[in-house]
Amino acid sequence: MENILGRPGAPESDRSNHQTKRATVGAVLLALLKDPARLLLARWNWKSAVLSSGLRATIFFLVNLKAGRHAAIGAMQAELALRLLTSGFYGALTEAFSAAEPSWQATAVALVGLPFLNHSLEFLLHWYRHTPVLGPSIAASVLFTALSTAFNLYAMRRGVLTVGGGSKSLQDDLVQIPALLVAFAFAGPRAILQILASAVRAR
Repeated sequence: MENILGRPGAPESDRSNHQTKRATVGAVLLALLKDPARLLLARWNWKSAVLSSGLRATIFFLVNLKAGRHAAIGAMQAELALRLLTSGFYGALTEAFSAAEPSWQATAVALVGLPFLNHSLEFLLHWYRHTPVLGPSIAASVLFTALSTAFNLYAMRRGVLTVGGGSKSLQDDLVQIPALLVAFAFAGPRAILQILASAVRAR
């Protein structure tokens, strides 16, 4: 698993191996259980912490504006604090699953497991502090999680938004994101067409 998932601070050759040699989803889960410090703490994804914190805090601010500016700022500050603490770990988990095959299985696990952890804490925090527009806020955050997790997996498999040895700077990643978003948007329809074409050929 060391070579498959890569090491923080590893040389470029290890990063290349991380991108070409894939683990199974079960192997990634086992590695997370055996050595969470290496995969979650040492690979804490600061890029996810920065980007997710800002975007999610903005979502909570905008959704709660209907309750007044003071309420919106309070919800934004609470979400920002939560995400600064947790998003780096969720990013590390996502990056770990980006090394797993088959990709559909890794995506399914990430889309189910991560949001459950993610939004359980989020709901408890905002329920405790009485965020006024709680339901729509959580719903918007869940939708964002589904889209961002799927996109992050797609990007990380291509060496973008990763951390550790061989990773690009955040500035370089941001330059590549527009093109990746377009490719990501067409990836689903393309996969469906390939499945249909295979079914037609099999007849």
